[in-house]
Amino acid sequence: MALFGFIGAGNMGYPLLKAAIATFGTEQVIYTTNSMERNQFLMEDTGIKYTDNNKATALNCKYLVLAVKPQVYPEVLEEIKDVLKDNQIIISIAAGITIDTIKEMLGSSVRIVRAMPNTPALVGQGMTGISFSGDTFTEDEKIDIDKFFNSFGRYEVFDETLIDAVVCASGSSPAYVYMFIEALADSVVSYGMPRDKAYTMAAQAVLGAAAMVLETKEHPGALKDKVCSPGGTTIAAVKALEENGFRNAIIKATDANYAKSLELSKSK
Repeated sequence: MALFGFIGAGNMGYPLLKAAIATFGTEQVIYTTNSMERNQFLMEDTGIKYTDNNKATALNCKYLVLAVKPQVYPEVLEEIKDVLKDNQIIISIAAGITIDTIKEMLGSSVRIVRAMPNTPALVGQGMTGISFSGDTFTEDEKIDIDKFFNSFGRYEVFDETLIDAVVCASGSSPAYVYMFIEALADSVVSYGMPRDKAYTMAAQAVLGAAAMVLETKEHPGALKDKVCSPGGTTIAAVKALEENGFRNAIIKATDANYAKSLELSKSK
């Protein structure tokens, strides 16, 4: 019996699977996917064997991570519902699939951790928001869950009503950051900087600025002010950003994100 089982190991499931192996060991992780080619790649990449089907994975683990696309959840849950045991815990990472929805499909006694990780988990810098179902979890289970979510970055616990906000804050936002890095690099390439160095400079600046917020605990506005010398280059750039609606664009983007997340939740 493995500690963790994964159904699905795509762009989001794969980093989590790798982190689980690094933290708990190869003997404590099993998986299956719907592609033999993907199964073969993962077996060669991780050194662990895949199970033959979703039922076999569900039967042979304590924590079952559902890392499949939301549209195939009904099919997967129908397949595994009769083999789940009382001591198991479901970890769901699908957008729009609520705890109640999973309980309706698997039964009210099933214990669930709903999680919203993000793709930087691939490099151990993920940010995840998690919500627990209103069931009892033992101290040992809480320790395992803590180790798992810390294995690929940081996490915070939220009431499930805030999961759609988590999607905005960390689930989708790496895409906006990549766009910012790309735009900043494009601008300095136009001044003659080599593109590879432009990406390195911009990406490291984002990484360093984020670390300053997390480690100093200072307000982002205060940190921004420390870079803006009176009459200097930075305040001129900040003024141009404000004139062109930089903050408003971010807020409008998260509004659209939040509305779509709510729509997906209601449609399930």
